[in-house]
Amino acid sequence: MTIREQRERLERETLSQFATQSAESRGRNITTAKCNYRTDFQKDRDRITHSKAFRRLMHKTQVFISPEGDHYRTRLTHTLEVAQIARTIARALKLNEDLTEAIALGHDLGHTPFGHTGEDALDHLIPNGFRHNEQSARVVEFLENEGAGLNLTAEVVDGILNHRTECSPATPEGRVVQVSDKIAYMNHDVDDAIRAKLLQPSDLPTYVYKLGLTPSRRIDFLTRNFIDNSHDKHDVGLSTDVADIMCKLKVFLRENVYANQLHQKERNKISKMLHLLFEYYMSHAGQMPEEFQSRMKEDAAQTVADYIAGMTDRFAMKRFGEIFLPAAWEV
Repeated sequence: MTIREQRERLERETLSQFATQSAESRGRNITTAKCNYRTDFQKDRDRITHSKAFRRLMHKTQVFISPEGDHYRTRLTHTLEVAQIARTIARALKLNEDLTEAIALGHDLGHTPFGHTGEDALDHLIPNGFRHNEQSARVVEFLENEGAGLNLTAEVVDGILNHRTECSPATPEGRVVQVSDKIAYMNHDVDDAIRAKLLQPSDLPTYVYKLGLTPSRRIDFLTRNFIDNSHDKHDVGLSTDVADIMCKLKVFLRENVYANQLHQKERNKISKMLHLLFEYYMSHAGQMPEEFQSRMKEDAAQTVADYIAGMTDRFAMKRFGEIFLPAAWEV
């Protein structure tokens, strides 16, 4: 019996009846040989962490533009926080921790530079709109490996595609990541907004303090609430009253942080920059890598969006400077 088979047997013996068994995965688009040491979900996790898209997350904005300070979250640190919360929940509920981790690590691979500002800009530029969850699935299914994709299992792709609030993941592990994403970003966005002086602690609504006095205590409270409310259930999630508080907090952040005038000023600059880059590459396809040039006849707007979405913040600014700003004279 291989180590993988031992692991699969251990899953059958120890995981919840609602957990997704790696041996019963719906499989991959392209069937490949089984690994003797890792389950299919472990292989997916490794493929994601070794991908170029995952490495680029370290230089992509979460909410606050990363070059402005070393202590603000980036898209990579957000992803790691989501994975940590999701693994804690999955382990406590005896769900498949490997599947949970793979979904968490891959859920934001398609995010644009400059966070949701970049997403909003591209959403107005391509006919069918741009949504980062769909782009994340597109990255793992098509864009990575020069167009070959990562060939992940159906369960991991489903969790990545359906991690947004309005979606319905097919597995409880996907649902764990969906809520862990909200737990992570709502709390660290509050923390970063206070660090950026967009908020004072006294500005927070009183209902926030029902979750805890500090970000770490709020994350602990929400994690425990999810676990306590989800034992022996297929439909896992926060309790209704706590979920209502999270909805109110999301509205508060939208109105007081994401739409803040100082923050909006920078958002307008970024939006304009990405619009100009998009227009430039639509008419100068030869300036993109060859793998993108070859797809321009299929869908030019989507291809340019793919290229820009894959950029890091600093690469987008570098290319903008090279294209639109005059170079210094050399004597």
